[in-house]
Amino acid sequence: MDKETEKIRKRYNRIAKFFDVMGALMDKGNMGKWREAVWNEAKGNVLEVGVGTGKNMEYYTDDIEVTAIDFSENMLEKARIRSKRLGKKVNLKLMDVQALEFPDETFDTIITTCVFCSVPDPIKGLEEINRVCKKNGNIIMLEHVRSKKPFIGRIMDILNPVVVRIVGANINRNTVQNLKKAGLVVDKEKDLMLDIVKNLVCTKR
Repeated sequence: MDKETEKIRKRYNRIAKFFDVMGALMDKGNMGKWREAVWNEAKGNVLEVGVGTGKNMEYYTDDIEVTAIDFSENMLEKARIRSKRLGKKVNLKLMDVQALEFPDETFDTIITTCVFCSVPDPIKGLEEINRVCKKNGNIIMLEHVRSKKPFIGRIMDILNPVVVRIVGANINRNTVQNLKKAGLVVDKEKDLMLDIVKNLVCTKR
């Protein structure tokens, strides 16, 4: 694990006990509805990247098989507790999306929700999920990105160093451009909150 990844991992280990409280305000809005909509599209053998504390588990449906990964031991432990409380069958693994330990074309669906803001090398991570996605499989993402609106985008740039230092997440990532750099074709790009929160879908060719 490189130094930057280790630094971000330690930050998420540090905030794991407070993570759900920190995210509660955002989830009081439409985030829960958006998470559920993403998971309603999941089919077959599913990989959840960046499971965190398991906030998506309540939306897992009974007709899918889920493997969920995170690179933070403390976040993953919270996810284990939640999976038992909810009675969800999920294969939880400590793993970095930048170096996935799965064979090529393993999963029918890959889902990320607010993950690629914190991957140190997002293009490498996107290349990895493309590798392990089956041909004609779907990569479904719910991500926040940098606004293209000049004033809002500039404010996000100014605030970004502070947010990264505290929680390890970048608020000004251009994830759509990064998907294209990773060789993925974006089939769906839907704005959910201004142009900051997006639902993105790529189909593996």
